Amino acid sequence: MEEIKLSEISAKSPKSVDKSEAKTKKKYNRNAIRELQTKLFAQKKYSLLVVLQGMDAAGKDGAVRETFKEISPSGICVTSFKKPTEVEMGHDFLWRVHKHVPAKGMISVFNRSHYEDVLIQRVHKWIDMETVHQRYEHINNFEKLLQDNGTIIIKCFLHKSKEEQLIQLNERKTELSKHWKHNPNDYKEREHWDEYMEAYEDVFKYCGPEIPWNIIPSDENWYKEYLLSEIVREKLESLDLEYPPLKE
Repeated sequence: MEEIKLSEISAKSPKSVDKSEAKTKKKYNRNAIRELQTKLFAQKKYSLLVVLQGMDAAGKDGAVRETFKEISPSGICVTSFKKPTEVEMGHDFLWRVHKHVPAKGMISVFNRSHYEDVLIQRVHKWIDMETVHQRYEHINNFEKLLQDNGTIIIKCFLHKSKEEQLIQLNERKTELSKHWKHNPNDYKEREHWDEYMEAYEDVFKYCGPEIPWNIIPSDENWYKEYLLSEIVREKLESLDLEYPPLKE
């Protein structure tokens, strides 16, 4: 299995990428995604699941908004997975996830996902490593089930540096428009940064080969948004999407 070391990957955009050109291409990608999503919705042969993971303040909400802002709201559903409720804790860890996967013709975005159950629960030692590896296997089987039913899966990790994350967290305390995002617990989670990086690297290793992870440098919003839009457009274009014929 290929190993990904996040410490060896820059969270900044490559110097070879022009910011202005990337923004122009992002607009093109968004329009292309709109046209492709219409065909996806009409054809109802496939569905698309976009899994977004990342540390706090990685910019998941903004990435979703900028990538899918041109498409019809009727064709997309965004689900944010937070701390499990008491009812959810009474079931297997995938129970609350399965009901949110996209029906044929639909796009679903997971802002955090089933991977939280092998990340935060591992880091805080709420489950042991034997359980973590069991869950890797369950996740792989779950995603294979979705694929076998026509669901195309895109998995992305928004790679933000620890330094940039602190800047973003502090802005939530100083900028009025971001006050609502402030959560003191985010600073406590920062104390486990290295443990989270290790947990993510194991996720890439054990839940990656068949559906590879896209590591998206996210210190600069413009590059993050461009790259995600590029990935989604290319994946949709790889499908045999077409409008269904006229019904006589």
